[in-house]
Amino acid sequence: MRSSPPPVRRPDSPLAPGKPQIVPALWVTAALIAAVWVQEIVDLFGFGGRLDYYGIEPRVPGTFWHVLTAPFLHYGFPHLIANTVPLAVLAFMSAVRGVGRFLAVTLVVAVVGGGLVWLLARGGSVHLGASELIFGYLAYLLGVGWWERTPAAIGVAVVAAVLYGSIIWGVLPGNPAVSWEAHLSGFLAGLLAAALLHGRRPKRPSNRLKV
Repeated sequence: MRSSPPPVRRPDSPLAPGKPQIVPALWVTAALIAAVWVQEIVDLFGFGGRLDYYGIEPRVPGTFWHVLTAPFLHYGFPHLIANTVPLAVLAFMSAVRGVGRFLAVTLVVAVVGGGLVWLLARGGSVHLGASELIFGYLAYLLGVGWWERTPAAIGVAVVAAVLYGSIIWGVLPGNPAVSWEAHLSGFLAGLLAAALLHGRRPKRPSNRLKV
C-alpha cells in the first residue's frame, strides 16, 4: 500500500488567495478615500480646478499617462461625494482578498480601462472620476465569483450585485455629460483583472491512497 506524497508548500505570494484581511483592507480603503478627497481640496482651493486637465483626453498625443491620474480627479465636490460611498464599499470588498491583489486590480483597471477610454472615447472631451474604478471593482468581484465559484466568492459577488448591480446600466450611452465610455472600459478591465488573477482555481489537495 502506498500513499501519495504530501503537496509541497510554496512561499505565499502577495497575490495569492488567503484568509480575509479585514484590517489591511480598511487601511488601504481609508487611504484611497483620503487621497481623492485631499486631492480635490488641494485642486479646488490651491489650483482653482486646473488639475482636472490631467483627465483622459482621447487620442491627444502625450497625454496617455493621464490614465494614472484621471480616476483620482473629480469635477468638484458633488461629483466626488456621489462617488465616495460606492468607491469605499467596493474597494474594501476587493481589498479583503489582500492588499497586493487589490493594488494589482487597481493598476489593471486604471491602465487598461483608461487606455480604452484614451483610444475609443469621444474626442474633444476630458474624462475623469473614480467611476472607472467603481465599475472596475464591481466587475472584478463579479468575475471572481464566476472564476472561483467558491461559496465565499459567490457570496461576495451576490452582495456586490445587490448593492450596486443597478449601476451596470451606466455602461450604455445616456447623459452626454457622463462618461459611459469610462464606465464600460472600467467594467471590462475589472473582468480582465478577475480572469488574470483568478482564472485558475487552486487544486484541492488529494488524500487518496494507492493500493
